[in-house]
Amino acid sequence: MITKPPTITNVDEYIASFPQKAQKYLKQMRAIVIKAAPNAEEKLSYQMPYYKYHGRLVYFAAHTNHLGLYPMAAGIERFKKELADYTTGKGSVQFPFDKPLPVALITKIIKFRINANLEKEELKNKR
Repeated sequence: MITKPPTITNVDEYIASFPQKAQKYLKQMRAIVIKAAPNAEEKLSYQMPYYKYHGRLVYFAAHTNHLGLYPMAAGIERFKKELADYTTGKGSVQFPFDKPLPVALITKIIKFRINANLEKEELKNKR
């Protein structure tokens, strides 16, 4: 009989579901996000950690060999030069588990996303 895997209901459970190596990076990424965006709401979305502050802020997820950060396309485009040493996609960046997380850069990306969300909300309110 095939059993359905347990549903993860919060970020603590998400982090605990990974091997120690990945947990170290997940905990560090969570701390970076919380420090950079202390008023953001922490949730799970698409079964990965998600932070909301005046709209979608960032997601992150552990993979086999890297931690993925998903700051939307604008968050990648704005920091394209600083992210040149990492594998990126339209709205994602991969931080390999064999290198330290670039805390200052991640913080800058999150602050950029906060400002972008606030500007977008301000424009919407003016209409």
